[in-house]
Amino acid sequence: MAPEPRDEMRGYEGRGLLAGKRALVTGGDSGIGRAVSVAFAKEGADVAIAYLEEHEDANHTRKLVEAQGRRCVLLPGDLSDRDHCAQVVERTVAELGGLEIVVNNVAYQAPVDSLEELTDEQWEHTFAVNIHSYYRVTKAALPHLREGAAIINTSSINGLRGNKTLIDYAATKGAINAFTYSMAQNLVDRGIRINAVAPGPVWTPLIPATFPPEKVEKFGEQVPMKRAADPDEIAPSYVFFAADRLSSYYTGEVLAPIGGETLPG
Repeated sequence: MAPEPRDEMRGYEGRGLLAGKRALVTGGDSGIGRAVSVAFAKEGADVAIAYLEEHEDANHTRKLVEAQGRRCVLLPGDLSDRDHCAQVVERTVAELGGLEIVVNNVAYQAPVDSLEELTDEQWEHTFAVNIHSYYRVTKAALPHLREGAAIINTSSINGLRGNKTLIDYAATKGAINAFTYSMAQNLVDRGIRINAVAPGPVWTPLIPATFPPEKVEKFGEQVPMKRAADPDEIAPSYVFFAADRLSSYYTGEVLAPIGGETLPG
């Protein structure tokens, strides 16, 4: 990628906000997931990273986490598979000794020009990765989560206002927002908080991998700040929601770092 995304949290200084915590981050090999994993490690958490097959990226993230003196478990596999969703939770608990923070972050997108172009196979795969895995990972994690635990879902600006070429992706992100709202109400009596982060354009490997070169070249220029965010700028939102010291009164919130764009409502 040119330029390389800033996703290593190099200038970030932790304050022990997550000392002793154990976190599972899906899609944690690169981009936002990498930045979140490193930020959590700098705050004192051990991290398990679930990812598809990008072993080189995942190992780089592991080295960044371990450089902070924290443990890092790598969990490759397809999160569109229901059994694998349960397995990553069980392996996280087994290898880290417990679980207090779940970050549902894995995502798939493929732009289309029309609904006619959108195949049933793509629609079903996008939903399997982007929302079914969130449901399944969360459901598998709940028996291990105690009062004070935090769940954070990655949504998107596209779930708040739609996107004409990311029809299926935007639909899943809207579903993630509704899932977050509903589960916040469902879990409040158990003392488990669940929130979402809905970024605008973020410069991650997903962008050049899924958009044509002409769109990549101008990616992010549409927002008032005239640029895409780097993952390092988004990860502190996850620290905020993960740390009870910062966000103990927040649940069912969708935080939208979107570069100055404003939305009605």
